[in-house]
Amino acid sequence: MYTRQEASRLRQEFWTAFGHYMAPLPSAGGLKINWINYKTGFPNVSFKMDAGTSGAQIAIVLSHPDAGIRQLYFEQFMQIRHLLHDELGEEWQWEDNGKDEYDRPVSRISKQLDHVNVFQKEDYPALISFFKQRIMALDSFWDTAKYIFDALR
Repeated sequence: MYTRQEASRLRQEFWTAFGHYMAPLPSAGGLKINWINYKTGFPNVSFKMDAGTSGAQIAIVLSHPDAGIRQLYFEQFMQIRHLLHDELGEEWQWEDNGKDEYDRPVSRISKQLDHVNVFQKEDYPALISFFKQRIMALDSFWDTAKYIFDALR
């Protein structure tokens, strides 16, 4: 069992290591990018990465407070699902009506990696590989697909 401070320190240690590993890699558009806090340019569309004691997840999170607009975003993603999956090279899970960690309604498109622990340094290579491949694929997808969502901005 870890204290809250120790758990926070260990998580920060992983994300710092991941950030240093990813820092030299440019975005699909050739720009310098903060991979950990990826900015989509749309206030209620985010790419989230999370790692815990039993697994890791990367997700596109649609968090617009208006359920109708959030549904429009989700439907738009559904229409270009094949483009997303082609870029990712795999199928992801689609959840239309979920909740975030604060119990707010969200829609989520995600991929999970089980049996890894962010507190175990021997799991860092698996975690980094999982996140790197997918966040870079999301960036490449978003570099071309974001214009489809301009009308919803």
